[in-house]
Amino acid sequence: MSRHSFIYGAFVLLLASLCNRIIGFIYQILMIRLIRPEGVGLFNMIYPIYVLILVLATAGIPVAIAKLIAEEVARGNLWGAYRVFSVAFWWIVACSLFFTLILILGLPFLQNYIFPNPKVYYCFLSLIPGIIIVSLCSAFRGFFQGLQQMTPTAISQVAEQMVRVIAGLGIAWLMLPRGIEYAAMGISLGVVLGEFVGFMFMLAIYSKKRPYLPPLSAYCPVPVLTVTGQIFNLAIPVTLTRFVSTAFLTIDAMLIPRRLQIAGMDLNEATGVYGQFVGIAESLLFTPSIVTISLATALVPAVSDALAKNDLPLVRVRTEEALRLTMLAGLPATAIFLLLPRELCRIIFGYADAGMALGVLALGGPFLYLQQTTTGILQGLGRAERPLRNLLIASVFKVAGIYYLTSTLGIRGTALSFCVAYMIMALLNYRDLKNIIGLRLDFGYCLGKPLVATAGMAGVMSYVRQFIMNFGELSFFDLLVVLFLGGVTYLFLLLLSGGIHGHDLRRLTSFLGWRS
Repeated sequence: MSRHSFIYGAFVLLLASLCNRIIGFIYQILMIRLIRPEGVGLFNMIYPIYVLILVLATAGIPVAIAKLIAEEVARGNLWGAYRVFSVAFWWIVACSLFFTLILILGLPFLQNYIFPNPKVYYCFLSLIPGIIIVSLCSAFRGFFQGLQQMTPTAISQVAEQMVRVIAGLGIAWLMLPRGIEYAAMGISLGVVLGEFVGFMFMLAIYSKKRPYLPPLSAYCPVPVLTVTGQIFNLAIPVTLTRFVSTAFLTIDAMLIPRRLQIAGMDLNEATGVYGQFVGIAESLLFTPSIVTISLATALVPAVSDALAKNDLPLVRVRTEEALRLTMLAGLPATAIFLLLPRELCRIIFGYADAGMALGVLALGGPFLYLQQTTTGILQGLGRAERPLRNLLIASVFKVAGIYYLTSTLGIRGTALSFCVAYMIMALLNYRDLKNIIGLRLDFGYCLGKPLVATAGMAGVMSYVRQFIMNFGELSFFDLLVVLFLGGVTYLFLLLLSGGIHGHDLRRLTSFLGWRS
């Protein structure tokens, strides 16, 4: 197996994501306990706006870099790959400076008309330097992803996360005596410091590990306008997709607290409940994304490489493999969230009430994970307009659900609205893959066997949970026992049913550098 295959790349990112998820979980736990759900709610009210500006500042160019460089490398044209990177990098510099200036000038408007809570101003102000830093860093990550070298991205992400946690919690702790809004500002400063360190790592890796160009022979540089056209032909639909996604997240952040107030909560209570939803329930739900986002990132250059070679069967094989891995990770996680929502939220974060939202969100879990993977595949196929259209449709249903259901069902109505959106987008993405590449999944292999194993796992966990609860409330150790027995059951049933084959284990050993 090639060291730079897409599954190896996904595995490298998976290890980094797993490390980041563990660090992030500890961070989330400590943050919830330090600044409480109200502080988390304040930070998450403005973070989507920050991400929205980042989407505009990067303009989808990193994805275009990864795709176009993968195509040039597949043709053996390393000079062309560097030409793409050079042109794209200066476009990112220009875009990030422009939108940072626009944001600074627009701060008074945001403060007066957009922010749902006036306490978020300093928290948001602290994030602004991160726009240029993240934008430049994303260019280098796109460069290495195009080479199907995921290790530089993985290393920088881990370094970024560690600094973010240590600096964010430290500054928040120092600022807490001044008020919850200043503690939330400390979290923002930690984000920016982490991003800066990640960028420094990427610069160091690029200076030492970038491929050296062969001697220039007959290469004729492609005109800047031609390269720019290639970049933005892909970048614009990717940007629109991410812009729509983040814009709707921003709408969520503004709308949910206001609809919770319509349901009878005061401003501080609504901020706290919103903080529990995004900081606890969604944090747990997105745990399996360490697999799906890693796959989606690695699939863009991998699918582009296969298309450049006109190898449609390889595209289908990689797509089916990615969807199978998505289900193998997503289904057992969904079962855990459905069976143990209150216990997870109480034992890990100290807020059992957040389990009410998590239990509802879990219904949409498998669709969320499929949505993430299939979006990466469609982007790799150069059909980024399809996820954009599907996202628009799904988001309209989500916002309508939030507006009508949150005011009547509270946060459970919000969670139900998210589930409907996940389901709609995943199904629409899958339909597009069937139409574009003729995908025909073996549902028994990709879905049936993981589903049977998950059902057996759920049965064992439910029995053990009930047995322990006959003697009292679950403790942290009890939760580990339930999860361990459930996990062993799941793996055993997968092996027994053929849901995992010998080639999966051989691939794992080759990832780790072992020899069978």
